[in-house]
Amino acid sequence: MSAARPGAKPLEGNVTDGDRPYVGGIGSRREARERAVALLYEAEAKDSAPVAVLEALPVAAEPFTAELVTGVGDNIDEIDGLLRTHAKGWKLERMPSIDRAVLRIAVFELVHRPDVPRGAVISEAVELASQYSTDESGRFVNGMLSTIADLARPDGT
Repeated sequence: MSAARPGAKPLEGNVTDGDRPYVGGIGSRREARERAVALLYEAEAKDSAPVAVLEALPVAAEPFTAELVTGVGDNIDEIDGLLRTHAKGWKLERMPSIDRAVLRIAVFELVHRPDVPRGAVISEAVELASQYSTDESGRFVNGMLSTIADLARPDGT
């Protein structure tokens, strides 16, 4: 296992190699989110539950990746309800599937992971959408998440 990045914070509740806390093996939360997007995309393409895709992996996903994929799967009705409510002029089913995956992860984090700063969630989502989806996706994702974040975290955190 590679050494932790300087300044990396351990994930709570995960202990490996004796008493040393788990600090993430794939390098960053950004990479974990990127992997989660790919797994959610795969689940949708296969018409499978996200947890089924996780369970079929030959090597277990990193804990944060697994948490995101499982969290989206467990809360999909709530997440999609928020997306449908705030997608002005768009049906959820008509959005690019990468946008849906990115938005679902970000909404999960905004609603269920108050420890992750709002700005980090939105910024990472915009970067992923801009990198992997259409030219307009970054602006679309930013607008959607800003609106949802105002509701989910009215204190601005």
